Amino acid sequence: MGRCCDFCGRGTGVGNNVPRKGLPKKKGGTGSKIGTKTKRTFKVNLHSKTVMLANGQRRKFRLCSRCLKTLTKVC
Repeated sequence: MGRCCDFCGRGTGVGNNVPRKGLPKKKGGTGSKIGTKTKRTFKVNLHSKTVMLANGQRRKFRLCSRCLKTLTKVC
């Protein structure tokens, strides 16, 4: 697959852009208004890392930052 982690399979997510206009009432404004929501993508933060496997071989993986952090703690 294109943009996904080789360990956990995390990939691109989708969500909304929510434009908020105006100062909230809490902060002394007249209240915030929400504009038209549009779709957006959340791309996973991938890094290329060479990992030593159990059988002594080296292999290159594309890891997300969460898996990379876990991998450095284990090794």
